Amino acid sequence: MLTIQTGTGHQTVLTTFETTPASALDLLEALQAAYAECISKQPGFIAAALHMNDAQTRVANYSQWERREDYQAMLRSDEMRKRNREINQMCKTFEPVMYDVQGVY
Repeated sequence: MLTIQTGTGHQTVLTTFETTPASALDLLEALQAAYAECISKQPGFIAAALHMNDAQTRVANYSQWERREDYQAMLRSDEMRKRNREINQMCKTFEPVMYDVQGVY
């Protein structure tokens, strides 16, 4: 379960995908499959959530990892390198950014 709190030492990753309404559902399905079949099974994975805006032009992903290195290892895996090449074809850009939680209200 996704829990947002300070002081855990966990790695938080926010990824935004810019897409088009024509590709948005395909992108969302590809991301859902990646989480169900691969990402959620990786060491250090805690939880994630996928969001889509009303215009279907952006998808946002919030994920939590035990450590930064766990997230980086997942990205470097052969399976995710292959999936990310496919995902890249469905969006204009995507940018993962690592964060530390600084406050919860």
